[in-house]
Amino acid sequence: MPANRPAVAPRSVANSNSVNSSPLPLRQTAIKPAAHLTCVDASREEIDAIARGYWDAGVRHIVALRGDPPRAGERFVARPDGYAGAAELVAGLKRVADFEISVSAYPERHPDAATATADIENLKRKLDAGAVRGISQFFFEPDTFFRFRDAAAAAGITAELVPGILPVSNFAMLKKMAASCATNIPDWMGRLFEGLDDKPAARQLVAATVAAEQCRRLYAGGVRQFHFYTLNRAELAYAISHMLGVRPKVSEAA
Repeated sequence: MPANRPAVAPRSVANSNSVNSSPLPLRQTAIKPAAHLTCVDASREEIDAIARGYWDAGVRHIVALRGDPPRAGERFVARPDGYAGAAELVAGLKRVADFEISVSAYPERHPDAATATADIENLKRKLDAGAVRGISQFFFEPDTFFRFRDAAAAAGITAELVPGILPVSNFAMLKKMAASCATNIPDWMGRLFEGLDDKPAARQLVAATVAAEQCRRLYAGGVRQFHFYTLNRAELAYAISHMLGVRPKVSEAA
C-alpha cells in the first residue's frame, strides 16, 4: 500500500531558520508527517537546532538529504563547519534525538556518483549511520528498481527500499526534471503523452494509468510501500491509490 506520511517542506538554514510551520500537519491530520532536512549552506549547530525544534514540535520522522547546490550547475560543497553529506547528517540527527530517518536512494545512480557501486556504498553508509529505509528517486521501468534492489542486497543492505513514484502530469516539465537527476524516460512514455499538451484531463488519465500499472508490477515483485512525488497534485496520488485498492477508512460513527 502507499506510504502514508505527508512531507513537511525541505529545509536548510539557507531557506528557513525556524520550524514554525512544522506543527501544522500535526494539527491538521492524524497522519504522522515527515520533515525533510538538508545539509545545504548550514552549520552543524544550525541544523541540530532545527532538528531539536522539530522534535519539540512533535515531529519524529525526518527525511535526511544532502541537498542540491543552491545555484544550478554547481557541485555540492560542504561548509567547513557543516555536515559533509547525508551519512554524516544522519549520524548527527541520531545524536540529537531518536528520530526515525529515511534517506534517498538512486536506482539509476546519483549524478555525482562515480559508479553505481560507489552510489550503493554511499547508501549503505547512510543506513549504517542510523537511517531505517531508503526512498528512491523516481524511475519508470520496474525492472530498473528490481535490479537496484538486487544490487543493494548483494552489497549487504537489508533495510527497506521504497520506490519513488512520479505521476506525470506535465511531460515537458518531466524532461527537465529527469535531465537534472539522470533519470531515463522510456520512448514509450513520450509516445503516450504525444499530442496531449493542451488536453490536461487526458494527461491526468494517462498519468494515473501509467503510475498505477507501474505500482502493480512493483507490487507483483514484492514491493509493499510506495512513495508518491505529488508535486502538489494530490488528486493524482489519490486516484492511483484508489486504482490500487486503497480506500479511506470510514469511521463507525459515519
